[in-house]
Amino acid sequence: MSDSSSKPVLVTCGLPYANGKAHIGHLRTYVPADIFARSLRKEGREVTFVCGSDTHGTPIVVNAEELGIPPKELVEVYHKHFDETFKQLGVYFDAFGTTDDPENHHRTMQIVNRLIEKNYVYPKIIEIAYCPKCNRFLPDRYVEGACPYCGETARGDECDQGCGKHLEPGELKNPVCTICGGPAEYRQQEHFFFKLSEFSDFLLNYLSNDLGGTSNAINYALGWVKQGLTDWCITRNLEWGVQFPGHEDLVVYVWVDAPIGYMAFTEEWAAKTGNSWEKFWKGDGEIVHFIGGDITYHHCIFWPAMLKGADYSVPTAVVASGMVKIEDRKFSKTRGYVVWVGEDYLDHGFHPDLLRYYLASYTSHTKELNFSWRVLQEKINTELVAVFGNFLYRTMLFAFKNYGEVPEGKLEPEVSAEIEKALKEIKAAMAEYEFKKAVDSAMTLASFGNIYFQSHEPWKLLKEDRAACGHVLYNCLHLAKALSIIFEPVLPLTMETAWKGLGQESDIHAVQYEEALVPLKSGTKLAKPELLFTKLEDDKIGEMEEIANQRVKAADAKKNAAKGKGKEPAKSDGMGPAEEAKPAEKAADAAITEEKGQIETLPMVEYEDFAKLDLRVGKVLLAEPVKKSKKLLRLEVDIGEAKPRQLVAGMSSYYTPEELIGKNIVVLTNLKPAKLCGVESNGMMLAADDGGAIVAALMPDKDLKPGSKIR
Repeated sequence: MSDSSSKPVLVTCGLPYANGKAHIGHLRTYVPADIFARSLRKEGREVTFVCGSDTHGTPIVVNAEELGIPPKELVEVYHKHFDETFKQLGVYFDAFGTTDDPENHHRTMQIVNRLIEKNYVYPKIIEIAYCPKCNRFLPDRYVEGACPYCGETARGDECDQGCGKHLEPGELKNPVCTICGGPAEYRQQEHFFFKLSEFSDFLLNYLSNDLGGTSNAINYALGWVKQGLTDWCITRNLEWGVQFPGHEDLVVYVWVDAPIGYMAFTEEWAAKTGNSWEKFWKGDGEIVHFIGGDITYHHCIFWPAMLKGADYSVPTAVVASGMVKIEDRKFSKTRGYVVWVGEDYLDHGFHPDLLRYYLASYTSHTKELNFSWRVLQEKINTELVAVFGNFLYRTMLFAFKNYGEVPEGKLEPEVSAEIEKALKEIKAAMAEYEFKKAVDSAMTLASFGNIYFQSHEPWKLLKEDRAACGHVLYNCLHLAKALSIIFEPVLPLTMETAWKGLGQESDIHAVQYEEALVPLKSGTKLAKPELLFTKLEDDKIGEMEEIANQRVKAADAKKNAAKGKGKEPAKSDGMGPAEEAKPAEKAADAAITEEKGQIETLPMVEYEDFAKLDLRVGKVLLAEPVKKSKKLLRLEVDIGEAKPRQLVAGMSSYYTPEELIGKNIVVLTNLKPAKLCGVESNGMMLAADDGGAIVAALMPDKDLKPGSKIR
């Protein structure tokens, strides 16, 4: 990162692919990028933060075809999903567009035409995979085969399971159509290529001397350039995408128009704010890309070459994250090793800032991050609760109860020096994209605060020397103020609360780092403090682990069923901001919302699978709330056995216990027992929802005998 504070900075994130839901892996890019942008603003830098949905490419077309809807309708659903999810997590972009926006179509056409004018794009007759049965050419994810370089199973444009090399159309050996599963053949067709090979010298110099960011990105790209670059085919046989100039039957390759989205979103921001987009893309403003490690080739080789050829500014830095594991297992949706941001985290009431803290503080940004519910619990309880939260709450509560305002005092040199040290370390760490180092320095300052408070024993001073006690509290409150400012990039939502509790009326998000050294004003009224962080209890973490275990078991069962039918199970997908899973996964994942008038699409099942479910009528004998839970009810249900079954159901938001007692419900009786908030559930009560606020228990319309089997 440049140390020139006068230059404006554009921060971007690799675009989320609008073909599936947000998971923890996505956030490895977006949360650190948001922290970085917030930190730069606190240094007084002019920052623009943009992103958007990647909406083109064959996986979206495949998924939309399987769902029987237009691609545009599919991407609108997931674009909205990502936009809302980011905001819930405190990730706020100055512009969040889509690659199907008119601005991106226009800018892509302009750049492609410019490359054609400068003879960097040329036509060539090549062999394209063609499926005789489907009667169609097979671009990218419509075709699979053997990688010509390492022999592993690969998709049409990338060896995603083997060597990771980009593949050109026609390179796959033994091509197979992913739609019908039949063998494909190669047929000739005219396509257009970008002369990437002509940019080898430029890229060697650029990567070696000019590009900043993380070494994992730069070194990876240098390795590919030194091996020699081949020209890129930049057209595909699709109707969905940005039309290639002068050819109605071709669109540009998704990796042409997707990165151009960064420029288009900057244009949208500029139009909205009356600002200039050219200061970044045609001027000397800095451009910092945060990406997943699996899309390094595109951002460090193809993208800067394309920009250079079209006479635009090239990126200043590329920051590539390490990959993500789930409970020490390789991330895989098909194997069940995935944590969904919505249903697994936010919907369970976990605070967004806890996840932000975990992602920033677990390990170095370029190293592999392992998500574990137990490690999350340990980090939150021993760091945020026991250290930082403890200092803030004890300081603010003691001052509020005994003074009601910031008491008279003077900032001690020792306290000021510790704050200056922390600020210096944090700024240096942020400049190196070392977010863990920054958090560690901030937490060291919080530890100093606890030591300062404890060693000065204000509870004793209050009885002996009220003025001296006030002086100690003044310094503690000033440390609380400094910590609120320093932690705001990582914990933006909770620091809003802390800031108000300190009686500060300014916008914490606009307050700069240097304000941490400005003494607090004595006499400022304090608000009654809130407990900002609470422990994650064993029961809740156990509940989440059980959910994860059940997901893995369900995935294993599905895989074994597929093997039993002679079908090869799908391999785990790669992971990065532009993650694109297999078409079958996408069809299963796609939850088209109520407002679109569609029903969630799930895989078809055999009757034998349904017959394994033991569904029976049960009569509710007792219903009561579960302690430590706002959603759960404990039920005792007569299902015709010698003694009632105990069930735990998340129905307290929809029924009072009295409304359920005496009612006949439908119970899945042969579900493996699970503990929810410490209460064992031996079955499942079935209910339906309309996709909105209405949830209703399934109840027979006639008074059937408990235990009656549902067929």
